[in-house]
Amino acid sequence: MYPGEFAKTQPEKVAYRMASSGETVTYKQLDEASNRGAQLFRSLGLQAGDHIAIHMENNARFFEICWAAQRSGIIYTAISSRLTAPELEYIVSDSGARVYIGSQKLRDVAEAAGELSNLEGRYMVGGEIEGFPDWERSIAEHSADPIDDEVEGNDMLYSSGTTGRPKGVSIPFDGKPIGTPPAMLGLLQGLYGAQPDSVYLSPAPFYHAAPLRFNMAMMRLGATCILMESFDAMEALRLIEEHRVSVSQWVPSMFVRMFKLSDEQRAKHDLSSLKSAIHAAAPCPLPVKEKMIDWWGPVLFEYYAGTEGNGFTTINSDEWMTHKGSVGKALLGEIHILDDEGEEQPAGKPGVIYFAGGGKFEYHNDAEKTAESQSKQGWSTLGDIGYLDEEGYLYLTDRKSNMIISGGVNIYPQESENVLITHPKVADAAVFGVPNEDFGEEVKAVVQPIDMADANADLEAELLEFCQSHLAKIKCPRSIDFEAELPRHPTGKLYKRLLKDRYWGDRKSRII
Repeated sequence: MYPGEFAKTQPEKVAYRMASSGETVTYKQLDEASNRGAQLFRSLGLQAGDHIAIHMENNARFFEICWAAQRSGIIYTAISSRLTAPELEYIVSDSGARVYIGSQKLRDVAEAAGELSNLEGRYMVGGEIEGFPDWERSIAEHSADPIDDEVEGNDMLYSSGTTGRPKGVSIPFDGKPIGTPPAMLGLLQGLYGAQPDSVYLSPAPFYHAAPLRFNMAMMRLGATCILMESFDAMEALRLIEEHRVSVSQWVPSMFVRMFKLSDEQRAKHDLSSLKSAIHAAAPCPLPVKEKMIDWWGPVLFEYYAGTEGNGFTTINSDEWMTHKGSVGKALLGEIHILDDEGEEQPAGKPGVIYFAGGGKFEYHNDAEKTAESQSKQGWSTLGDIGYLDEEGYLYLTDRKSNMIISGGVNIYPQESENVLITHPKVADAAVFGVPNEDFGEEVKAVVQPIDMADANADLEAELLEFCQSHLAKIKCPRSIDFEAELPRHPTGKLYKRLLKDRYWGDRKSRII
């Protein structure tokens, strides 16, 4: 299944619509543009298994390019629109990309990345600049017929680099026949009820794994996607009502921002069309999840997985209400919880989460990191800590790299972050370890208040007391600093390293 089939049977059906601009791309237009792109790749000498890099904000050309790569067996790396020129150069070089496709909005970064001049093709969406021909004009010179050797490609995405240089997640390339359905398609249909008549709302950056893969899968179904150029809580609610959205995908920080709206704003739009509101990427604070289910009904579906595709857990709203805090049972792979010595842990005891029998992956050009992700039993991990209950439900505790060791006690900062974020004066919160001469590390919080005018000693005392009323004192921050905005990735991940470095200075943090 792929858009070319729907171009024949439903050519004028909207494949996707850009939420702000209103620009629509029909299945016929998507098919023709992706065919022309595939023809261009072949004219440059690219064959199945070769790499390209896509570096753009959310725009209407993004998925045309992805499908051009997908149907020509190309491995495509979607790159964050927030990166600097050196970061862009690193990923393009490390991925082995032979072609770069950027956009006018990010032209300054592309122009500053001198290494791009070594590529076999450089293109710009939105108009030509020196050294970067216009993408649309370039593909217009090629046939809209399919290439003769169509074969399925796949993505190779990079980690967000929250703890160092990002690494590409390489999934084995096997050149499957065009139209071979990916596993994601079965999940969307079987778990979330996605159908050809579904309307899917995508509020997150396309370069992240879930939005990219979910949108591609929905287009394989022949559904219509509503693509937000950037997330806005009120606008997302309006779009659900306007387009009668039935399936959507979120990260918990989006829910938090919705609850910072007034009661009147939240009640303004009809959300009854929603059948599945899927969320993942970060743990969702329990009070937020409870309020979301109360507000939207039992349509929330949570999963735990990674770009690596080595495992997948799932839980629906009814299950979650009886297993609060869980991210569900394994659907792909078998879960094992191991201690630092690689020994399996009993139910209820936390350790590093490993999957056995799931998808295979490796970190591109990094055999050491690939080896570090494997247990002595041959199981793989994403580096998260959690535990299983007696029924096999998985609960996430935190990232292993985020753990604080204070006086020999392991402290997981996610617990206090989840408490602080529920305070009415808090917009965002980060908790991590900072140096302490006696205990090695102590717990520190950096909070983004709703109003920076409240950022004072009184609010600090109020938040410390609030945290200690919910958690043991040892788990709570000993002090709180305030920032106007925390360095959070649009996918919901927090760049704690950027905050921690300020406190560790020249000293080497125990955790990078």
